[in-house]
Amino acid sequence: MARALAAGLVAALSLLPLAAFAAPPVPDGASIAALEKRVPELMRDAKVPGLSIALIRDGKIYWRQSFGRKDASHPVTEATTFEAASLSKVVFATIVLKLADEGRIDLDAPLTRYVDTRQVLDVREDPRLSAITARMVLSHRTGFPDWRPNGGALQIHFPPGDHFSYSGEGFIYLQRAVETITGKGLEELARENVFGPLGMTSSSYVWRPDFVDGTAIGHDKDGAPQPKKKRDAMAAYSLQTNAVDYARFLIALMKGSRKILAEMETAETPVPKDCTVQCFDKPGAFAPGLAWGLGVGLEDTPEGKALWHWGDNGAFKAYMVAYPKARSGLVMFANSENGLDIVDEIAKTALGSGQPAIRWVLANPS
Repeated sequence: MARALAAGLVAALSLLPLAAFAAPPVPDGASIAALEKRVPELMRDAKVPGLSIALIRDGKIYWRQSFGRKDASHPVTEATTFEAASLSKVVFATIVLKLADEGRIDLDAPLTRYVDTRQVLDVREDPRLSAITARMVLSHRTGFPDWRPNGGALQIHFPPGDHFSYSGEGFIYLQRAVETITGKGLEELARENVFGPLGMTSSSYVWRPDFVDGTAIGHDKDGAPQPKKKRDAMAAYSLQTNAVDYARFLIALMKGSRKILAEMETAETPVPKDCTVQCFDKPGAFAPGLAWGLGVGLEDTPEGKALWHWGDNGAFKAYMVAYPKARSGLVMFANSENGLDIVDEIAKTALGSGQPAIRWVLANPS
């Protein structure tokens, strides 16, 4: 009997693709040496002035490095802060899921239960507003655009819950609901639930005076510096942080509440093959191996689901990917419009595999 079972197992394994036996996506000494040589070359070719990166291995920060300059005359250091852009959404999502775990918000209840929508949003009257839930916001299925036209009222473009269409507006709506439920602002909630407990002393959703001398300045595609925006607290995009702080957050996510992690890495919706934002029409085809969970993108890998997100604040770009099973990952911040152009090559050098997710983003510019 034992021999028969063993023979059957061998036969079954022989039918699996070779990718099933791929090594875990973890950095090592060879990849670090390759990065130290390759990153400056990539930055030069893509006109990226400055970059900060942190790699995670076995649930710890394995390597962190800074490259280039944060402005015209100062180098990027480990302490240099960058605009995390939409990586802000991932931190906020964990706060929402913690509130849900505490029974303070129902992910599947209409947000109109918690907040008077017309008081917190300039939105067109639409009976479909009462269908929008926190789950739909976190998985980008509200029907809202990414951002409304300047001076225009927010409107719903397709039935909420129907399909994926990336929306920052949805996150602002959920932020207002959460602030109403808790009686606290986003920054206070983040300090209490994330920044304080994890020692993320360089992170904030609001501009702080101590950021003045230590922050990076964004650059356009030609390398020209852009004016620094001192943002108010916005769950969708205002997080100011550095690679080490954000790596601490990812480690805590991978090692912390199994319930919250399971919620985030459960696929809620496939993503269109040919669209990332303003996907108002029903998708004709879906991107293979990609989906959206609660607050994060998902990518199928031989090591299970990878969590990922990109950030785009114009002159700042960001990317993160985490492999919960291997407890490894990468965080990268760049002070250039061209920053995402080098993510795939950096990830391939650091982790041994490229990023279909970032190729999907680059193939479908917003």
